[in-house]
Amino acid sequence: MATTKVYIIYHSLYGHVEKLAEEILKGATSVEGAEAKLWQVPEILSEEILKKMKAPPRSEVPDISPKQLTEADGFLFGFPARYGNMSAQFRAFLDATGSLWNKQALAGKPASFFFATASQGSGQEEVAFTSIPQLVHHGMLYVPIGYTFGAGMFEMEKVKGGSPYGSGTFGEHGIGEPTELELAQAFHQGKYLAGIAKKLKGSQ
Repeated sequence: MATTKVYIIYHSLYGHVEKLAEEILKGATSVEGAEAKLWQVPEILSEEILKKMKAPPRSEVPDISPKQLTEADGFLFGFPARYGNMSAQFRAFLDATGSLWNKQALAGKPASFFFATASQGSGQEEVAFTSIPQLVHHGMLYVPIGYTFGAGMFEMEKVKGGSPYGSGTFGEHGIGEPTELELAQAFHQGKYLAGIAKKLKGSQ
């Protein structure tokens, strides 16, 4: 059977989304026959602005170009929330996919979201909800995790990011780290999306 390629593409200013992405990668590669890779979207802010925002240096994960999206069989898109929407950096990347939209080159491919917000009430579900139209216009298949993560979805004793819309965490400006439960949910999401991408590719 041909290898199923899963691309985990993200924007992470303070590292929270990147940590989720790394765990999602582990989950996706745990699926037999799946090959997963991490990518970043290009940064659009200047070094001067980033220093003023006290953002740490970017990791060595390579940037992706829109044309490379056609190589993958499934996607996990990650970003910090900005007023209930995806970050401007990720939006700028998707805005550059017009030629792919024109050909509907991504139609039928599954995709999921993961995200970080500064606090519990700042868009954990809304950022996923407002991002769905990006997939719709490309004809992509939105894959929420629902409650497939099991008991971890019902944690009430500890603060936990994530929702049926996708895995998530809290914190920004160097504050906070994804918890073990949030990382476990991210692993599950990577495995879940890769499994669905594999099934869809096998049915073609």
